Amino acid sequence: MSKMKTQYVCNECGSISPKWAGQCSDCGQWNCLVEQIESKKPAQNARFAGYAGSEKQLQKLSEVKHSDTARIPTSLSELDRVLGGGLVPGSVVLIGGDPGIGKSTILLQSMCYLSEKLNAVYVTGEESAQQISMRAKRLGLTGDKLSLLTETQVETIIATAQSTQPQVMVIDSIQTIYTELLQSAPGGVAQVRESTAQLVRFAKQKGIALFVVGHVTKDGALAGPRVLEHMVDAVLYFEGERDGRYRILRAVKNRFGAVNELGVFAMTEEGLKEVQNPSAIFLSRYQQASAGSTVTVTWEGSRPLLVEVQALVDESHLGNPRRVAVGLDQNRLAMLLAVLSRHGGIFCHDQDVFLNVVGGVRVMETSADLALVSAVVSSLRNQVLPQELIVFGEIGLAGEIRPVPNGQERIKEAKKHGFKAAIVPLANAPKKNIDGIRVIGVSRLEEAMTALSEL
Repeated sequence: MSKMKTQYVCNECGSISPKWAGQCSDCGQWNCLVEQIESKKPAQNARFAGYAGSEKQLQKLSEVKHSDTARIPTSLSELDRVLGGGLVPGSVVLIGGDPGIGKSTILLQSMCYLSEKLNAVYVTGEESAQQISMRAKRLGLTGDKLSLLTETQVETIIATAQSTQPQVMVIDSIQTIYTELLQSAPGGVAQVRESTAQLVRFAKQKGIALFVVGHVTKDGALAGPRVLEHMVDAVLYFEGERDGRYRILRAVKNRFGAVNELGVFAMTEEGLKEVQNPSAIFLSRYQQASAGSTVTVTWEGSRPLLVEVQALVDESHLGNPRRVAVGLDQNRLAMLLAVLSRHGGIFCHDQDVFLNVVGGVRVMETSADLALVSAVVSSLRNQVLPQELIVFGEIGLAGEIRPVPNGQERIKEAKKHGFKAAIVPLANAPKKNIDGIRVIGVSRLEEAMTALSEL
């Protein structure tokens, strides 16, 4: 195989250089030259000559025939939920997460199950075959039909796959894979981009369902170029603490399902086990009610999820009081405290405010605004809120309580878990009373504070 030429392109100005240099000669930026494969340019006189025979027939969007794509179950219902119903042949799924959080574990469990029905290949570049075998034995997996390949060169991986013709394949991980077309070290921007492009192209051509494991940086983002997430069909992130029991798998991109779909797993001695009713786990509260605790209903993907929001407000001895939010947006906390001061008449300028979402789940939507404020007021006043109370709603800068999507379904989910009262936006309040739960609709922050004090 003839080796292709490489060139170095500046990420800032796009200038091309035949050799690497620390500083771009055109724009003067440092450490911005990235290696890439040099593309051959067509001859100048053949600029339009080749276009005559490459015309394609246009068709209307309504004339395009479509059919339901067959899904491949992975034996884990929560993983199937996040994927949108199962694996799609020819799809490429990128899984990221902190080291030791369970990426290789969940893929090994799924591949051992899929290998019983399909031709499955597990490509490992970080661990040896003995290490994979020891993990499978520790998890109680047989894996008699699962094929292992210990290789880091992408050309060898594709050649092996062409001869074995797998239907499902795992690359663990993409940061260890390299191509011989480039001279840079594995894990670099150019190597990750080019290796992923070759694997995606091969998976699409052969209809292989491909899992790709990616490392994350210290900030929690996927390591490598940002274009890596654009190449694949789905991006899944593992959330949660490594020393905790529960793991949360969230879809941040999915071309075959809902975005922000969430799956909950429990780490056991036998691997990751799916949690069918995550609301019951996140609501494991003490029997004795305490101030600063409120329950809200968030909408994750296609289902409601009940979580507990805890707040601790204490007198600050610093010139700049602390604002700490775990599982919530810290900037939104500062904004809501300002709204509470202006429109609610409750001041926290001399108080330290700490917020936490129980269970390690991260709340992404704004429906938890009213619950956040309720927990802060409860802790500040040392007022114990009823344990049968549910609170949700978005708060605007003018102090108005805005409606949230799927309000009726949230109330029904709260009733299903035994809640007796709910403070919701007035637009989300049902027109008819719901048996078993008292719904209080509020349109302003002042009304919500009055409703809390009367409970």
